[in-house]
Amino acid sequence: MSTLTNSVLAISPARESKVRKLSEVSHHKTMDHATVLPWDQDINRSLYPKDPEHLWINGTRYCEGLTDAQKLELAWLETGRDISMFIWLEQTIPPLYMGYITQFHDRISPDLQEYLMIFSKEEIVHTLTFKRFMAKAGLQIWNPPVGLYELLTQTLPKMEPAVGVLFTLLIEWVAEMGAMHTSQGAAVEPMTRTLFREHHYDEARHIAFGRWISESYFETASAESIAQVKAMSRKIIPALIDMFTYNPEIASHTSFEFPIAVDDRAKIEEVWRSPNNARLNDARFAEIYAWIDKLGLRQ
Repeated sequence: MSTLTNSVLAISPARESKVRKLSEVSHHKTMDHATVLPWDQDINRSLYPKDPEHLWINGTRYCEGLTDAQKLELAWLETGRDISMFIWLEQTIPPLYMGYITQFHDRISPDLQEYLMIFSKEEIVHTLTFKRFMAKAGLQIWNPPVGLYELLTQTLPKMEPAVGVLFTLLIEWVAEMGAMHTSQGAAVEPMTRTLFREHHYDEARHIAFGRWISESYFETASAESIAQVKAMSRKIIPALIDMFTYNPEIASHTSFEFPIAVDDRAKIEEVWRSPNNARLNDARFAEIYAWIDKLGLRQ
């Protein structure tokens, strides 16, 4: 394991070697805000930015009777929510990770410190790019995700770094897999498809790093610490999946009267548990579910 005394990010030499390779790739190929998209071109709002079969209320009675124009509007609003989730998440990671380096500079290896810095730099670029895309597309940034934003800004900074990396991974991985699963079809609006694809190249490295750190934590942490993290995970993961599956805030964004009020808990629950959304989640989150089940992170 790491040779640092009382390391806060214990990791095997083999995994640390892989982290060094992530850094090398990032130094040579990472998202460039200026060139990632043809900013001088228009975003075509007449095309779907996601697979229309993946509309949150598709397959439920609430989708029946909506016009084609209303469904297209929903698709853009839902994409705005997805991008908003990335913005809120990726704004919180640099202060969290740089805080770890500042607080534990003598207990985190130089290789891991370097990648935490790279990770933070890339998240800042992603945030700038997503905000520019939102403005260009005429989309509003949604409210911070309830509970998750507090977790990232208040709870995790007080916990050990490996736990912060784990929960950052879970949130980012769900958002990333969900966005990629719905946005890469040939009929999807080209700039939207490109945005998510280019973002994915950096995120795939971030996810790999998070997995290696988390797996090392579960191999080295005390039974008491692991039990605490599992208890947190079993509360947070279902809420995270529900939040991604359907966000009630959409009712406050539509130009027409949305069929589900923001506070109608029964209808919201019905959409969350719809057979169509269950199928979607099983497909897009299969890799995540397999990993968290291996670690015992959900009930």
